Amino acid sequence: MVTSTEQEREDGRARRSTIPRSAHRDWRPTADRPDPVEVLQAANADRLPDLVPIRFGRMAASPFAFLRGSASVMAADLGAVPTTGLRVQASGDCHLMNFGLFATPERHVVFGLNDFDETMPGPWEWDVKRLAASFMVASQDVRLSDEQAREIAVTSVRSYRERIREMAAMSPLEVWYDRLDLEKGIEEAPDKAAREARTTLLKKARRRVAEDLYPKLIRDAGGGRGIKDQPPLIFHLDDVTPASVVPFVESYRSSLDDDRRVLFDRFEVEDVAIKVVGVGSVGTRCFVVLLRDHADRPLLLQVKEASDSVLAPYVGGEPDEPVNNGHRVVVGQRLMQPASDLFLGWGTAPTGRHFYIRQLRDMKLSVTLTGDVGRMTRYAEFCGKALARAHANSGSATAISAYLGSSGRFDDAIGEFAARYAVQTVEDHRALVAAIQDGRVEAIFETD
Repeated sequence: MVTSTEQEREDGRARRSTIPRSAHRDWRPTADRPDPVEVLQAANADRLPDLVPIRFGRMAASPFAFLRGSASVMAADLGAVPTTGLRVQASGDCHLMNFGLFATPERHVVFGLNDFDETMPGPWEWDVKRLAASFMVASQDVRLSDEQAREIAVTSVRSYRERIREMAAMSPLEVWYDRLDLEKGIEEAPDKAAREARTTLLKKARRRVAEDLYPKLIRDAGGGRGIKDQPPLIFHLDDVTPASVVPFVESYRSSLDDDRRVLFDRFEVEDVAIKVVGVGSVGTRCFVVLLRDHADRPLLLQVKEASDSVLAPYVGGEPDEPVNNGHRVVVGQRLMQPASDLFLGWGTAPTGRHFYIRQLRDMKLSVTLTGDVGRMTRYAEFCGKALARAHANSGSATAISAYLGSSGRFDDAIGEFAARYAVQTVEDHRALVAAIQDGRVEAIFETD
């Protein structure tokens, strides 16, 4: 049922009496909080065992690396505290490295969320809290002071609050069409340095396409053309061949719109290999697929396994929620991004495993962490704006904005939460390092 703007506004304000904005600062680990290492190990039950040590090696690198790979730990922590009850399509893993640049089907380069493995309907504030905590921990990792790190975290929240307030005054169509376009960002840059930095990013993003990636991934020698084995990060499986994936390809093809099927049918699968990606995803079944058209031009697709969201145990399901986890990811991505990949779709393998598919690294570019306070602050602003748009597209921007209000009370509360959770993250990271040192957990540390 469509409610009036005033009803939504009253609803948002009324929720302050149940969960005051200042209450969001009050996070403490519960007395029965599970061992974080055990939580991480439980998530490995269905992963490829030979790759799990790589995951732990990457997570052990720093507290921020640990935070990136421990969405399940934070989901359990957030699931133990009261929420406002206002739901959106949530990211589920909203840390700062899951934002970045990517290409729209029209070849514009835009900024926004770009990882949706854990997405599902959930409380909006969980994403805001994870984003702020990630800025706090990442800023400390690059040796900024606690005060600087906290202000950067607060900036991400302030940016979210101010943008969600603007979106509350927009129509659903205006929100849907809203995007952070990098070319427009260059035009609106505040100074020459920012303009040059954004221009460099645009040029770098435009180089990150299949034609650029192809020579690094593909072998073309006496052994035949295909994906180059680079163990332990890229390798072939004996039972996964172009012929064996035909049923899966048909399943994926059926998820595409009719016009995309016509485009996809111009290509033929030539090779398939495992490709280790990310931090939290290591150990799941992630493939790179090489396809070619009749003129021998390449298309590279990434096929990622989709398991249950880490949010699933802590949020109630919805009647129309997709059963296939690949479908769940695709629906969430389309809701939260201003434009999604041309080949975005999902499929089910003959084994029953769920996957989602998109182009491999199509102008996709993530930020490089820096100790420059100004750059980190500006990045926090962009992430807050992008998250606000993602939430406004599926939830009530009016109710969320009314709850937040125009003061900085909520911003400061989340800043305190981020500082407290950063302390916990450091402790959890130490626990993982200790478990590796005493042999309870096996880890592989990459030199490159």
